Amino acid sequence: MKYVSTRGQAPALDFCDTVLTGLASDGGLYVPESWPQIPHDEIAGFANRPFAEIAFDIIVRFVEGEIADAELKALIAAAYKTFRHKSVTPIVEIEPGLFVLELFHGPTLAFKDVAMQFLARVMDHILVSRGQRATIVGATSGDTGSAAIDAFRDRDNIDIFILHPEGRTSEVQRRQMTTVADANVHNIALQGTFDDCQAIVKGLFNDQGFRARASLSGVNSINWGRIVAQIVYYFTSAAALGSPYRKVDYTVPTGNFGDIFAGEAARRMGLNIGRLVIATNRNDILRRTIETGRYEVGGVYPTMSPSMDIQVSSNFERLVFESLGRDSAETARLMASLSQSGGFTLPEAGLQAIRAGFAAGTANEQETGAAMQASFEGSGYLADPHTSVGLFVAQQYRDTARPMIALSTAHPAKFPEAVAGATGVEPVLPLWLAGLYDREERLTILPNDLRTVQDFIGGRSRAWED
Repeated sequence: MKYVSTRGQAPALDFCDTVLTGLASDGGLYVPESWPQIPHDEIAGFANRPFAEIAFDIIVRFVEGEIADAELKALIAAAYKTFRHKSVTPIVEIEPGLFVLELFHGPTLAFKDVAMQFLARVMDHILVSRGQRATIVGATSGDTGSAAIDAFRDRDNIDIFILHPEGRTSEVQRRQMTTVADANVHNIALQGTFDDCQAIVKGLFNDQGFRARASLSGVNSINWGRIVAQIVYYFTSAAALGSPYRKVDYTVPTGNFGDIFAGEAARRMGLNIGRLVIATNRNDILRRTIETGRYEVGGVYPTMSPSMDIQVSSNFERLVFESLGRDSAETARLMASLSQSGGFTLPEAGLQAIRAGFAAGTANEQETGAAMQASFEGSGYLADPHTSVGLFVAQQYRDTARPMIALSTAHPAKFPEAVAGATGVEPVLPLWLAGLYDREERLTILPNDLRTVQDFIGGRSRAWED
C-alpha cells in the first residue's frame, strides 16, 4: 500500500517510510492511497477476541508485508502488554445506552498510549533493521509528550525532544515528562501556547536542510502510525455492542482531531458508525467550522481540559482532503490560506460532506464541571475533565435507537484539582505511579523562537553528530 500527501506535491511512500517521515515534505499529511475494506462478517467476528489479535488483523492491511507478519504480531503484542487491563480499552455503561470507552489503562494514563506504545516499537524496528538513527520532535498540550517519552525512552537509535507550553499542562502531565531521566529524553518548556509549540515543530520539519541532517521524525498525531493504531478501538468497541448489525454513535473530546479522524477512517473501512460527534471546550474552532463553514483561528484560552486548548487542529486537514473528493490542489490552497491569513472557508460541497457524518458541540467550564458531578452522582463514575466535555456533548446528541460511546481520554488522577473541585473526591494515582511528585524534574525553558530550538536540538541529537 502507498500513502499520498493531502497536498499532492510529495512523493508517495510505503508504510515504513510514511511512519519515519511523519509530515510530508510538501507540508501535507499522509493518508492511504485507498481505504482497505473489512467485510461485515469479519467485523462481527471481532467480538470477544483479544485486543492485540484484532489490532493485528486491522493494522496488517496497512503494512501489507513490509514488516513480516510474525514480527508485526510480536510488536503489537509487546505494545499492549504494557496496559493494566486485559481488555486494553474496555467499555463501561454509565447509564442506559451511554457507554464510556476507557482509553487510559496504559503506562501514562492517557489515550495516547494506545498509539504510542505501538508506534515506538514499529519505528525502533524499522531503524534497527536499516541501521539508522532518528531524532523525534513533538509538541504536546499534555498527554502526547508523556506517552511519547515513556514509549521511546532508553532507545539506542532514537533521541526524543518534546515541546510543551510552559505552565499550561497539569502538574501530573508535566511530571510524567520531566521526571524521566533517560539520556535520550529532552524536555523543552516553550514560552508560549501549544499552538506555538506545534508551529515550531512544523517549522523544523519544513526546514529541509535541518530535517535531513537531524533525521527528523514526528510522533504527533500527524504521524500516520498514530492514526492506524487508534482505528482499532473503534472496531473493538463497536463489535462489543453488536456491530456491524447495529449502528453505533461516538462522541470524541478532541483538540488536534487525530482521535476522531481514526473513527472516520474506521467508517470508511466499513464500520457501521452513525454519527461522529466532535466535543470541544471553550477553544471551539471545530464546532464553529461545522456550523459556519469558516475555519478561523482565534485566541487560545486556558481551561480545566488543557489537552484541548488548541486552535490549529492539524488532523482536520485529512478530513478536508477527504471531504473535497481528495482534491489535493484545493486542500493545499485552503491550507495556504490558513498559514497566510489564519483561516479559510470550506467549499459548500466539502462542508455538506462533513456535516453528513459529523456533528459538534461545546462544553464550557461550568458545563464540564456539571458533567463530572453528574456522572459521579448518577453512577459513581469519576471522569476527567476531557472525558466530561465529551459526556456533556454526548447527552445533546444521543439517539435512543442506538448506543452512544463517549471516548474517555485520560485517567481522572491526571487532573486531581479539577475533579475534586467538581465532585468533592480527589482521585488518586495508581500505586505503580507512587512517588511521581517526589522525583527530580529535568527540563529546559526556551523562548518561542525557531532558531533557538534548532540550536538546542542540533547540539544534542546523535543523528546530527553522525
